[in-house]
Amino acid sequence: MRKNEKGFRCSFCGRDKSEALILIAGVDGHICETCVEQAQEIIEEELYAGQEIADQDELNLNDSILPKDIKTHLDEYIIGQDEAKKFLSVAVYNHYKRLRQSKNDAVEIEKSNILFVGNTGTGKTLLAKTIAKFLNVPFAIVDATVFTEAGYVGEDVESILSRLLQVCDYKVKLAERGIIYIDELDKIARKGDNPSITRDVSGEGVQQALLKMLEGTDVNVPPQGGRKHPEQKLVKVNTENILFICGGAFDGIERIIANRMNTQVIGFNSDDKNQVDRENLIKYITHKDIKSFGLIPEIIGRLPVLTYLEPLDQVALRRILSEPKNSLIKQYQKLFELEGIELTFSKDAQEYIAEKALEYKLGARGLRSICEAIMMDAMYEMPSEKNVEKFEITKTYAVEKLGGSKLAKLKVA
Repeated sequence: MRKNEKGFRCSFCGRDKSEALILIAGVDGHICETCVEQAQEIIEEELYAGQEIADQDELNLNDSILPKDIKTHLDEYIIGQDEAKKFLSVAVYNHYKRLRQSKNDAVEIEKSNILFVGNTGTGKTLLAKTIAKFLNVPFAIVDATVFTEAGYVGEDVESILSRLLQVCDYKVKLAERGIIYIDELDKIARKGDNPSITRDVSGEGVQQALLKMLEGTDVNVPPQGGRKHPEQKLVKVNTENILFICGGAFDGIERIIANRMNTQVIGFNSDDKNQVDRENLIKYITHKDIKSFGLIPEIIGRLPVLTYLEPLDQVALRRILSEPKNSLIKQYQKLFELEGIELTFSKDAQEYIAEKALEYKLGARGLRSICEAIMMDAMYEMPSEKNVEKFEITKTYAVEKLGGSKLAKLKVA
């Protein structure tokens, strides 16, 4: 039997069974995995040559859709942050124009990757998720905190592209024209402004691994993640036409900005034009501040578009609570509607919730924490009540329920 098995060869290329990973048996012959792949490529080239063109056409932005239309869509779901929405709308629109550009054009448009900077809860991730629903390109959101330098415990940066491949059903041509949002970029900042003596495997090492990917190169990507399935075949993905959007809270960068701004406004040239908004220093952020925070110059140069998200005030939090299409109040109303109950929030209650969210300094995410604390008893009891048709959340009710919750015991610094 073993002699017969050793005698098996691929009927196409003549490889022995010991030289092939898989040898598929047929009626009168065998075929190896390499010949199967080559045959598949020939079939795709001969029969489905127009399919790739069709896939690329799907990525083209409708000529009638302009940056203002993209921003209008974002306005329906996100309150404020006009500056960030303009930058995102223009970047996405220009990304589509790059994809439509002829390869024979003498002037090649380079991509402009974006960096969002803003406090927690100001809407960085929400901007990415909202634009993902609007776009007709593969879109993936990844978290920078899970990545480490190659050879260490954690994920390799190539798994970023694995997520994008999974989104577009492993169609490489589609993935090569997608958009990736890298969240928590500030968490991979190096620990000091000077290079460390020891290896910074989850900080500076990750930044260096990202350099070529952000700029554009051929990357060998493990489709199912690299370290869990080391035997899998790698897929080559070119990142030249992939738009990268990065975001991070950069907690504490205001102190760096303040130190820089103080050196500019002191002296005889100080006047009203140079007055600094001390409550919103993030608006003065520059690439120099990002470098001082801990990102290496090489990665900053590959993120040329830098914009900020403003801190949310009480008015903005109040609007976030009720105005967007998927606002918190509308979500709770939908939950109660499924129980046959009409839920309403009084204006005083909404103001109170926004006031507490501002006090706890949790941003828009704090609104959900407060609403959950207020609504918990009602959501527990109402499904059992058969005769309740309407229920209103008043300020008195909100104060009572929040006063008895653990959130009320938070001490704000």
